[in-house]
Amino acid sequence: MKKYPKEIEEQMLNLYKSLSEKDRRRYAGIEATKLSHGGISYICEIFECDYSGVSRGQKELRTELDKDNKRQREEGGGRKSILLTREGLDEAFLEVIAESTAGSPMDETIKWTNLSRKELQTRLSEKGFVVDVDIVKQLLKKHHFRKRQAFKTLSGKVDVANRDEQFKNIEKLKEEYKKEGNPVLSMDVKKRVFRKFIPRR
Repeated sequence: MKKYPKEIEEQMLNLYKSLSEKDRRRYAGIEATKLSHGGISYICEIFECDYSGVSRGQKELRTELDKDNKRQREEGGGRKSILLTREGLDEAFLEVIAESTAGSPMDETIKWTNLSRKELQTRLSEKGFVVDVDIVKQLLKKHHFRKRQAFKTLSGKVDVANRDEQFKNIEKLKEEYKKEGNPVLSMDVKKRVFRKFIPRR
């Protein structure tokens, strides 16, 4: 089998890399079909791709192509999310976030945490679950944690350095009560009420 000049091989590789996954295997299939015996192996060497992918491309080209099909992978193809495959991840996440969770007294579905995504990532890693920050973001969304909205205040009125003091104090008190065998009930009942003043006539 006669091989292409090195310059042509480089041009073919550049074109191959610019294509989608589906178009790559079909282009490789066309090039392999143009060659004699050993063509697939040679094309795999140029494109650094798998034999099965080139063979599949050849098979697809022997059937009528669906112009309306924009899918790159077959239905159900691709790697499944770690959220679906890693056993115990949800439980570990809820455990590390449990002592740093607060919520709205008016809506039990609204929850937030004072831990950053990076801190949650580190705590999960300590429990043997090495995940990236994007997975942490998905876990927060899955378990209905929201970003707590920051309200504008006058400059100098908020001590930013002590913003976690309330969480830490609650956690400390809970641990003390648990050690003494006492039940723990935590409620946040603060609500700002705005009343409209109606003057008497």
